[in-house]
Amino acid sequence: MNNNMGMFKVRVAEVLEETSNIKSFRLKRVDGALFDPYPAGAHIDVVGPTAVVRQYSLCSPPHDLDEYVVAVKLEPGSRGGSQALHDHVEVGHELEISAPRNLLSVAEDADRHILVGAGIGVTPMISIAYHLHRAGEEFELHYFARSAKEAAFRDLLGERSGFGERVHFHFGLQREDQPDVLDGAFADLSSASHVYTCGPQGFMDGVLERASSVIPKDNVHIEHFQAGEPVDTDSDAPFEIELDDEVYEVPVGRSIVQVLGDNGIEVDTTCREGICGTCIMGVLRGEPDHRDQCMSSSEKSANDQIAACVSRSKSPRLVLELF
Repeated sequence: MNNNMGMFKVRVAEVLEETSNIKSFRLKRVDGALFDPYPAGAHIDVVGPTAVVRQYSLCSPPHDLDEYVVAVKLEPGSRGGSQALHDHVEVGHELEISAPRNLLSVAEDADRHILVGAGIGVTPMISIAYHLHRAGEEFELHYFARSAKEAAFRDLLGERSGFGERVHFHFGLQREDQPDVLDGAFADLSSASHVYTCGPQGFMDGVLERASSVIPKDNVHIEHFQAGEPVDTDSDAPFEIELDDEVYEVPVGRSIVQVLGDNGIEVDTTCREGICGTCIMGVLRGEPDHRDQCMSSSEKSANDQIAACVSRSKSPRLVLELF
């Protein structure tokens, strides 16, 4: 894979300590041009000082094309990702980033939107809230954090955003207390309402469970930035893929992306964990064995796309196309 495909340079215009372990970075294009328009909830790839690529949600207003803002949480044990950004990136430094990609699309026909973020997972919710506020849509943003001190962008959301009473803070709640709060947030939703969430996996599972008891499951939109639990691969078997009339075997222990790469066909990837959506390919025939966390349940049920970096096949052959 060519990680530099579609990458361009930005300059760090401001670095702010949002909490003791979260910094925000305000980025501007090196060439002075405006950024291209992007949908609310999008994320970008950032190449850090040690050449490690990580994905970060844009938390700036989508209509402000003069700058991007990302927030980076210092992860325990990090060496080349968040640690390098926290320790070595200062105002004036240049970074490489990708164009925005979006896996957390905002529903256009919803009667109401409920945004639920936990910890650093609030970042894509801020972008969506800006969009909904500007569009005059009905929405609420619920922000869960361990304490007020550990809540990034608290002052922004509380005062400067203009969101007013649409923002609800939930600090210091125990996991067993969260369902009651979520039930209250979802109580008045209709079948046309949509819920969006990002945060730790266990938290998002709880949001999905509570929300899908009120609205259709496909109306719950989840943003993943960590791979899920490892898949049991004991029953994996070889299968074939067909692309442009050429057939290749995918053995056990090798991915579609790897096999295509071995044969000179480069498929863009970033995470190689099934969470970013960069490697999505079209499925013309066959039944994928979906193992990603970037597609919705309805997208998976359609069986017309596959995350080629992690997913396999339930049928002997998949006929694929490059997007």
